[in-house]
Amino acid sequence: MEAAGGPRRRLVHLDLKGAPPRARYLAEVLPLLRALGATGLLLEYEDAFPYAGPLELVRAPHAYSAGEVRAVLRQARAQGLEVVPLVQSFGHMEFVLKHKEFAHLREVKVFPNALNPHKEESRALVKAMIDQVMALHEDVTWFHIGCDEVYYLGEGEESKQWLQQQDNTLEKLCLSHIKAVASCVVSSYPTVTPIVWDDMLRGISEETLAESGVPQLVQPMIWDYAADLDVEGKVHLIEKYRRCGFSKVWFASAFKGATGVNQSLTLIGHHLKNHLRWLQVASSSPADVLEGIALTGWQRYDHFSVLCELLPVAIPSLAVCLQALKNGGYSEKIKENVEKLLGMSNLETDTFMSTSLGTFPGSNILTLVTQVSFYLKSSVDELLERNRRSSAEALSPPCQPTTTHVTAVSKTARANIHFQICHRLVQPLPQKKEDSSSYNRASLPARCTQSSRQVECCGAGPPGSHGASFPRVYCRGVDGGKRPPQPTEAAASGG
Repeated sequence: MEAAGGPRRRLVHLDLKGAPPRARYLAEVLPLLRALGATGLLLEYEDAFPYAGPLELVRAPHAYSAGEVRAVLRQARAQGLEVVPLVQSFGHMEFVLKHKEFAHLREVKVFPNALNPHKEESRALVKAMIDQVMALHEDVTWFHIGCDEVYYLGEGEESKQWLQQQDNTLEKLCLSHIKAVASCVVSSYPTVTPIVWDDMLRGISEETLAESGVPQLVQPMIWDYAADLDVEGKVHLIEKYRRCGFSKVWFASAFKGATGVNQSLTLIGHHLKNHLRWLQVASSSPADVLEGIALTGWQRYDHFSVLCELLPVAIPSLAVCLQALKNGGYSEKIKENVEKLLGMSNLETDTFMSTSLGTFPGSNILTLVTQVSFYLKSSVDELLERNRRSSAEALSPPCQPTTTHVTAVSKTARANIHFQICHRLVQPLPQKKEDSSSYNRASLPARCTQSSRQVECCGAGPPGSHGASFPRVYCRGVDGGKRPPQPTEAAASGG
């Protein structure tokens, strides 16, 4: 049964910029996604794409091969899932601009997040990336060009000079680059429609948007992960975009990765409420305006951030949200169907804990993360405190510590902690729940939202901290790349 007035296209966003799943794991998951109600995939490759030639340095060591990408696309087609590739082309360009070879294309010299929109070479770079991705996605109908959260736009030297000229504004600068990228896609691939995140468009006046020519080229994807805009606010925004000339709009919700920068477990009820709100928006909007919805699953808040929830951890949340969208709501009958599809006897939506392990692909990962998050946290805290005290005692007067001494003690402490945690992982674990209220609440960056019951569980840790403990069938790699250049280093190197 399809929900009347609900989104006809339901794309599952696979964010591959952190712990990208192995191709064979995706092959196991795709049939489940289809059974749950997905109609397509929004693939955000970032550095996991097999870029070649001058772009090869952008490619991460754990990137997919061209053959693996083709295999995943074949499997998606076999399941009836359409694919929408996503290539960032303005903001969130850290994975490219962190490299010294492309550092001169930054909007602000010391920050690798935003592309300089004034340079012809910037547009050539974006075109090269799009062309390589399109070469492996020849039959797509939509192409997502990103363009969200373009921080520091207008603060580069060239932008400052441009903005001093009469009638030039920051809004026009943003729209001119979006138009250039969208025009590139449309001219090279006439049957493809570009999609763009809408956050940079929301505050722009209707007149400026209409005169820019952007509405005739792209479809905006309106994202809201925790009802930051109420139903009426979203409907008004949709009406504004229609008046400006946009033919269709997309929605974007989230099934994970939007409640904490280092969140490790997913509170299903929070995301379910968000999707039920989007269903209200859909039913309150004109029937012909909605193209579809993307259920986002962010892996990192940005390229240099720690990991959010791993994909297998959030599959129960994804299942509930997809079924709610497909059926126009959530009921006990739908819950039973989700449990059957996931092989879970009792699916909890209002707590992080689950007594049912499940049989879905990656369910063992959910079990491990739950155990680490709740059963081992007190042990880890105790170990850290004990080793801190041991280190302090070893360095107390009359002994005057040397750099070598400090390093040796800290390495010993870390090795001891690592050994004891690994030892606990293979021992029977106590079957008791900890009171989640004892966990600290996290402060959240701009893109993130937080429910009233949000707690900060065991953090994902620094890049590289997860993969070693999990079955290798799942994780290809978790390294976020090189450390972002620091202002003093960048200034010294000229990049």
